[in-house]
Amino acid sequence: MNFKHLYYFWVTAKAGGVVRAGEQLHTTPQTLSTQIKLLEDRLGRRLFRKSGRNLELTDDGRVALRYADDIFALGGELETAMRERRGGDTAVLEFRVGIEDVLAKTVAYRLLAPALDLPQTVRLVCVHGQFNDLMAQLALHRMDLVLADEPLTSRLSVKAFNHALGSTSMSFLCTPALRATLQGDFPRCLDGAAMLLPGGSSSVRPQLDAWLVQEQLHPRVVAEFNDSALMQAFGREGRGVFIGPAVVEAEICAQFGVEVIGHSADLVEDFYAISVERRIRHPCVAAITSAARGSLFG
Repeated sequence: MNFKHLYYFWVTAKAGGVVRAGEQLHTTPQTLSTQIKLLEDRLGRRLFRKSGRNLELTDDGRVALRYADDIFALGGELETAMRERRGGDTAVLEFRVGIEDVLAKTVAYRLLAPALDLPQTVRLVCVHGQFNDLMAQLALHRMDLVLADEPLTSRLSVKAFNHALGSTSMSFLCTPALRATLQGDFPRCLDGAAMLLPGGSSSVRPQLDAWLVQEQLHPRVVAEFNDSALMQAFGREGRGVFIGPAVVEAEICAQFGVEVIGHSADLVEDFYAISVERRIRHPCVAAITSAARGSLFG
């Protein structure tokens, strides 16, 4: 069997079609279709069938995908093992992490810091992006871990595992100058106030929308952000009230020159480490999960 053909099939199955798979692999849909056809000829089975403009797996294709998942998962473990062994005792362990855009960068640092405190020298490579894009990179074993505020569900056909890290309530923050213009105590002071909201991809946004309706509050929405760092930058300039994880509110206040004006226990953000390992063996992932469940969220 030509494993390059199998790899093309695997990526196409994960991406949901040859066009998106071609973008990820930097090749043309025609090339992918040809390579997959050669694999089908070799196996004597059809692996895909057309469904409108998309491709869907046949029953044989689903069987082939399960085997391909195992094959390339082992390949990823082999690469990790070789990186760990390279150079003997002086080896540098490369640790590739995807960080969801909506995740507060202060939380991301607190989560990742224990990996850099290991006795072994670690080289951390961080990539930011949208959840689905990061999951695609994880499926291709281009990442060791993804940090997100939502778990991986069956809606994405990615063979990976959720490791719950903890959760926190949310704080409302703004500059002292903006706070001086707000009328009344929290939360009534939010009614009519300028506010910066997390984007729709944030797991907290639906909770926040429901909470504002419940409290009969109607803030003036100035902007929405899928990037938490950009939202905090606008907040630092006094453009509006914004929310952040209570577990790192002190760091946010110190970094951006803002103050806490209130809290809501009804708004909860969960944090997950998502990896291709069911049992955590990677030393960096073990350090992250242990510290998160202990000192950070414990």
